Amino acid sequence: MAEVRGRWAAGIVPRNFAWIIKDRLAVSERPGGYAANHRKVRRREELLWLKGQHFDRIVSLLASSHNLHAYDEAGIAWSHFPLPAGADIGPELAALYPALHGWLRAGERILLHQDELSERLMGVVAGYLKWSGLIPDGPRAITATEQLLRRQLGAIGRQVVALAEEVAPPPSSAGRPSGPAAAS
Repeated sequence: MAEVRGRWAAGIVPRNFAWIIKDRLAVSERPGGYAANHRKVRRREELLWLKGQHFDRIVSLLASSHNLHAYDEAGIAWSHFPLPAGADIGPELAALYPALHGWLRAGERILLHQDELSERLMGVVAGYLKWSGLIPDGPRAITATEQLLRRQLGAIGRQVVALAEEVAPPPSSAGRPSGPAAAS
């Protein structure tokens, strides 16, 4: 990644960035923006900020492989769990949640994103909070997610939470990631 000087040397915070688990798990829209709003310069500045904040991994939920090469160039590990619209995402959640759980247990600092901070992404987050045992039930996980992200979770997100409840639970509660769910 090219050296940046001046007021942008520290990079910029990704749009709609929020902590789900303080200093451990965050969400945002895709670094650089989405679709027609995507800007390579902004992506570079946001990746610079993520690297400066010591993020260990970016987890992309995009249906496509957009940005993955940029994460390599920035020297940030990435994982890709595509959640295409209109498709059954149960198998992806069954792969994502244990992986996310393992990375958090290992102490990684993770950014989870889709193109934008959507209902679907909110549902994935609420589902993870419930699945991992950090929050004991779906309704409370939904409420916590709504409060953390300052947005309402509609039918699409609630369907994702319902799917998450079908994913086999983590091996034991002793394996829960540490740190409370906290607002930024």
